[in-house]
Amino acid sequence: MSYRPFRNTARFLLAACAVSFGVASIHAQSPLPNAPNPSRVDIFTGYSYYGLHSANKPSGEQFGSADEGAMGSGAYYFNRHFGAEVAVMASPNGNGDGFYGYYAGPILRLPMQNYTLFAHGMAGGVHGVGPNNPGGVGYNPYTWGVGLLAGGGMDYDLPFFNHHLGLRLFEADYRYTHIDFGPANPSIFLQGGRANLSGVELSSGLLFHLGSVVPPPPVKYACAVTEPTGAIYPGDPVTITGTATDLRPKKSATYKWTSDSGPVAGDSNVGSVDTKSLAVGTYTVKGHVDQGTKPGQFADCTATFTVKAFEPPTVSCSANPTTVTAGDPVAITAAGVSPQNRPLTYSYSSTAGSISGNTSTATLSTTGAAPGTTITVTCNVVDDKGQTASQQAAVTLNAPPPPPAPVTSNLCAITFDKDKARPTRVDNEAKACLDDIALSEQRDTTAKLAVVGNSEPVKVHGHKTARKEERATKLAEKRASERAVNAKEYMVTEKGLDASNISAYTGTAGTNSVATTLIPAGATLDTTGLTPVDETAVKAVPRKALGRKHHHHTKK
Repeated sequence: MSYRPFRNTARFLLAACAVSFGVASIHAQSPLPNAPNPSRVDIFTGYSYYGLHSANKPSGEQFGSADEGAMGSGAYYFNRHFGAEVAVMASPNGNGDGFYGYYAGPILRLPMQNYTLFAHGMAGGVHGVGPNNPGGVGYNPYTWGVGLLAGGGMDYDLPFFNHHLGLRLFEADYRYTHIDFGPANPSIFLQGGRANLSGVELSSGLLFHLGSVVPPPPVKYACAVTEPTGAIYPGDPVTITGTATDLRPKKSATYKWTSDSGPVAGDSNVGSVDTKSLAVGTYTVKGHVDQGTKPGQFADCTATFTVKAFEPPTVSCSANPTTVTAGDPVAITAAGVSPQNRPLTYSYSSTAGSISGNTSTATLSTTGAAPGTTITVTCNVVDDKGQTASQQAAVTLNAPPPPPAPVTSNLCAITFDKDKARPTRVDNEAKACLDDIALSEQRDTTAKLAVVGNSEPVKVHGHKTARKEERATKLAEKRASERAVNAKEYMVTEKGLDASNISAYTGTAGTNSVATTLIPAGATLDTTGLTPVDETAVKAVPRKALGRKHHHHTKK
């Protein structure tokens, strides 16, 4: 037949175009999910086998099977399961019967893990020739007719080219074709007649997936404060960084920042806030990224930061030395610390003396301060925000040495051994001693006197008895008391001393004497071995009376 070269050429051109279109499209598409297959467009090209089972009427000439051929189709899916398909089928036959079909219609699919089942039904036009007349008595040229196609099959997704390549394991379709070749014309060997053809076509080949019915994941945006990493104080620059995910790699993104704290600088995914004019509090920054106005193409994020008040300064205060003599200088050291390194100003005060200095060191002058007192020094700092801190140090001034403790002093002593007849008489020699004692008392009217009378033991002659010894002891004690009282009496009556400032005692010296002791204010007399004299029982004898009494006694 003269049409055979055309048919063969058309068959290979159709297959080559389908393959070229599919391969060129693979690299322009994003990767598809592994399974189930959610492609937007499927392009199929492959081998087919078409078997016919009908005859031409009214001649009754049987059509021969078209056998091998080529098939190509393209399906566009509106969603995961439903789409529209167009198909081209070329079934030339060396025996003279051949058909080219062009169909369009709906297609349904069921994606599964790596596999997809599909079913379709289409209608279209068929360009056919035949039936073959082995005897050469007639033929029918290519004539257009109508055709119906219904069937289905199974596809397998191959792991190549990011799952854009698949394999159509099989496709089985029932094809019905109606062609009217017109009236017979034997003069030109036209058989004519009508053909109502039915048959099954089996095909298999490569499948190319383009696009996806699954929308890309929506753009997501997260932002956070990335600088500073710690507390934020007025004046600290705050940096907010946004991180966008699932952006379309071939589309540019636009960024925008807003804040309830005022303008935010930045037109990229990094924004900054100037906090110099912000009050203490919490603020929110909002970030926006978009690659379009459709849902999923833009996203927002928020980040908050808190501006804290500057912390007040602290200060330590020390003095060196801490104990001095009045008039000596003291070094004062203040160590101020601002947690946020704000500038500090120093000042000092003291409860006594004077202090100079306005840096971290000062000098305390203790001139004029009272010895024995403690001076309190106050160290003060204030930062540029008016926040203050104070601390104190103590400086002790040495007290003057205490006066020596008053002690008793022994004055002159009086003896009574010269006048045996008057053993308690205050004689002229005793008078001189008592005059000196009185003078000492008059110099210090706060002092007191202690007058201690003593007696030596009285000797008992003859046969000693206990009674005589007792009388002798009492006599000695009496004379000791009288000596003390007579000495006191002299200083009171003759020298005008206050009797209440003079105390009379008897002692154990064992001599006929009177000892005198001056007791300054604050001093204490050691009374060990002393016995107070009961002056109400011992009557003082004036010097003159005492002399006359003893003279009369002696004369007698």
